[in-house]
Amino acid sequence: MLARLGGLRMVLAVLTAITGIYMALVAFNNITDFDTNRAFVVHVLAMDTTFKSPNTMWRAITSPGWALAAYIAIIGWEAISAVALLAGFVAWLRGGPARQLSSVGYLMTILLFGGGFIVIGGEWFQMWQSHDWNGLQPALQNFLIASVGLVLTHMPDRQRTT
Repeated sequence: MLARLGGLRMVLAVLTAITGIYMALVAFNNITDFDTNRAFVVHVLAMDTTFKSPNTMWRAITSPGWALAAYIAIIGWEAISAVALLAGFVAWLRGGPARQLSSVGYLMTILLFGGGFIVIGGEWFQMWQSHDWNGLQPALQNFLIASVGLVLTHMPDRQRTT
């Protein structure tokens, strides 16, 4: 019993479940409180609270339609990530393609927070310059959690005999 509860498979099931529930809640909150984080996306894309250097302001996207499309794409990505992670959780418990499902969910989370928020939002749209609309800290936190999950998912599952 202790080997089963303390084994890598159970650790991965729990970590995958927690991350999947988190991503589901992020998507749910973005849907039910649509305007709060929509404002975040609008301001980051518009770069309206950055230093406004003429060397970077050409990158700004001020079209409400493009901002809305980006926000809807983010929510969809979050929801699909949650589904993949929660399916991975079920597969860890029941057997099935748990590593593959978890890997897809973790990779999607890494792409969203690392590629989307840290690289594109943080650097391309200069989000780091904003006191009001800087989401780099939470993005890094989520990127690291997903990265740890992905690394653990690909560790060999060896039973210890001690």
